[in-house]
Amino acid sequence: MEFERINPLTGGIASTAAAMQPSDIPAIAARAAAAFSAWAAMGPNARRTVLMKAATALEARADAFVEAMMGEIGATKGWALFNLGLAASMVREAAALTTQIAGEVIPSDKPGCLAMALKEPVGVILGIAPWNAPIILGVRAIAVPLACGNSVILKASESCPRTHELIVEAFAEGGFPDGVVNIVTNAPADAGEVVGALIDAPEVKRINFTGSTAVGKIIARRAAGHLKPCLLELGGKAPLIVLANDSAYGLSAAVFTRDTARGLGVARQIRSGICHVNGPTVHDEAQMPFGGVGASGYGRFGGRQGIDSFTETRWITIETQPGHFPI
Repeated sequence: MEFERINPLTGGIASTAAAMQPSDIPAIAARAAAAFSAWAAMGPNARRTVLMKAATALEARADAFVEAMMGEIGATKGWALFNLGLAASMVREAAALTTQIAGEVIPSDKPGCLAMALKEPVGVILGIAPWNAPIILGVRAIAVPLACGNSVILKASESCPRTHELIVEAFAEGGFPDGVVNIVTNAPADAGEVVGALIDAPEVKRINFTGSTAVGKIIARRAAGHLKPCLLELGGKAPLIVLANDSAYGLSAAVFTRDTARGLGVARQIRSGICHVNGPTVHDEAQMPFGGVGASGYGRFGGRQGIDSFTETRWITIETQPGHFPI
């Protein structure tokens, strides 16, 4: 069964995609889980190589991405190519992170105890991406999770299924093993049930979502029932000049001033995840920690902050001499 995406400008058919149902989800989640162990066991440079090839494969599909974005969401060619350029940069930045997933040795008060904190992949990560910057946000949902050794399921937007399918096709061409990168497409009427089934799947360990605050709250509540962590980048206001940010939202803000020292002081008082002094509110780079506070969500995409979002920290000890038990 398939559904059609209608071109918002012409009214014609922009694309068709599989109209997956909740009953399809267990097999997809099981496939992702089965592929996880082998991918997680690959060395960092092997994962880096695959990600770099995926970035090149994305760029090679420039014409297809432009056609898909123009047809599905009415994007301009310039906006589509900007999306592609930043998305490829994000994949390359994720590739660079594979050797930065570091733990630490922690001093222990117990004689002869070697204590370590390790960063390890979680398992299957569900990424739910929107339509408004579809290549950037689709790639962001999966690139760093993959770099960290997780397998992923990209839940495509109902508004741009072909655009999101192209991402997964490029990653497959890059050399990701079967089952490591998966996609779910669905008709708009089935979105709630399909997303619910994905969150409920026991193989799915964490969720990241970019979208509205209203839907983000629904996802967070559903995930909380399973004690599954979420990274949520939700709706936000974008104040240009602030003296006090009293909005419930707190994604990105900007302060314009000739006095940069005062501007920094004001920026530090604003309740937002991001604030730019003498720069626009819309600014994203692959290596920067991107996310909000309050009704704009929690957690961070990007750079080393992304590593924390998509790995589990474990405490492991090795006893190097006989111990004494207080009994």
